[in-house]
Amino acid sequence: MKLFFDFLPIILFFIAYKFAGGEYTFSGEVYQVEGIYAATAVMIVVSLLQVSYSWLRHRKVERAHLITLVLVVLLGGATIWLQNPEFIMWKPTAVNWLFALVFIGAQLFTDKTLLERMMAEHIQLPIQVWTRLNVAWIMFFILSGVANIYVAFNFDEATWVNFKLFGMLGLTIVFVVAQSIYLARHAIEAPK
Repeated sequence: MKLFFDFLPIILFFIAYKFAGGEYTFSGEVYQVEGIYAATAVMIVVSLLQVSYSWLRHRKVERAHLITLVLVVLLGGATIWLQNPEFIMWKPTAVNWLFALVFIGAQLFTDKTLLERMMAEHIQLPIQVWTRLNVAWIMFFILSGVANIYVAFNFDEATWVNFKLFGMLGLTIVFVVAQSIYLARHAIEAPK
C-alpha cells in the first residue's frame, strides 16, 4: 500500500496525460491544452494533497515526499509557465540524483549509512552489508536518473510518459525484490 501511495502522483500523471489533453472553454475562450501540461498540473496538485494528507494524518511528512513536492512544484511550475515539457522530464532524474547524494553524504559524513538509520531497529546486519546495500541504492538512483534522461531525450514524449510509470516502477520493484533476497541471506536474528 505504501508503494502505491508513493507512486500515486506518477500514476495520476500518467492517467491525466492519456485522457486530460484537449480543448477547454473558459470565459468564452477556447484553449488547447496538451496532455503533458494537464498531467503536470495534476501531479502538482496530487503531490500537494499527498504531503497535506501525511501531515494531517500523521503530523509528519516523509522527506522523500517533501523533496519530491519541492521539485514537482519548481520543475512542474516551470513546465507550465514556460510551456516547455523538458523541465518536468528532468524531475525524476533530479529526485534520483538528489537521493543518491543524500545516501553518499550519510555514508561519508556520519557513522551509519542512511539505510542502517532507517532499518536498524527492524533488522540487524553486519556493517559491511549495510555499506554494500547503501552503495547499491546509490548506484540504483544514479542509473535510474541516467535511464530517465536517456528515454526523455531519445524517444518521443509518450514513450517517456510510459517509461516514467511502467519502467521506473518496474525497475524499483525488481531492485527492491533483489535487495530483499540479499537481506534474507545476511540478516541476523534480533535479540528478544
